[in-house]
Amino acid sequence: MENNTETKYNKLITAVSIIIPVAVAALFGVNLKKLGYDVEPLHELPPIYATINGITAVLLIVAVLAIKNGKRKLHENLMKIAIACSLAFLLMYVAYHMTSISAVYGDVNHNSVLEETERVAIGSSRGIYLFILLTHIALSVIIIPLVLITYVRALAQRFDKHKKLAKITFPIWLYVAITGVIVYLMISPYYVK
Repeated sequence: MENNTETKYNKLITAVSIIIPVAVAALFGVNLKKLGYDVEPLHELPPIYATINGITAVLLIVAVLAIKNGKRKLHENLMKIAIACSLAFLLMYVAYHMTSISAVYGDVNHNSVLEETERVAIGSSRGIYLFILLTHIALSVIIIPLVLITYVRALAQRFDKHKKLAKITFPIWLYVAITGVIVYLMISPYYVK
């Protein structure tokens, strides 16, 4: 049976879990430069948000080690920081894509078109990149409600349910954080500057 804290947050978690992916998808398609606004591309953001993904991965690992060693308050604080990092990543990611032209993997001449010679030159690495990117994106949508529900269960002091869901949430969130770094490292040579 759910307690009052969980019940109180269920509608909010559902709303946030729907609104965030829809808003990101909608905003991802909005490029202020293409709409005629005189905005400077935020080229400095990708290495920053990739670093934030890396920090999130480290925080998650250290938080798990903290709770396994009985350091509940440290675990709680690290998880709050990890959530804040994920939110910061999201905001920077949207800001970058609203002000910059999206890079195309393998586009060596930076004309936003993957030409046949470029496709041949990168070979199968494009398939690997797309697999990592697509799983990263799909799991980043799934992780939103998982993180929120896991957090609320801890907030409600339903640690049995929290622990059970955290065993699912942790590896998915860690995968999303690590693949965020990998995606950046793979696409960064092709950013249009």
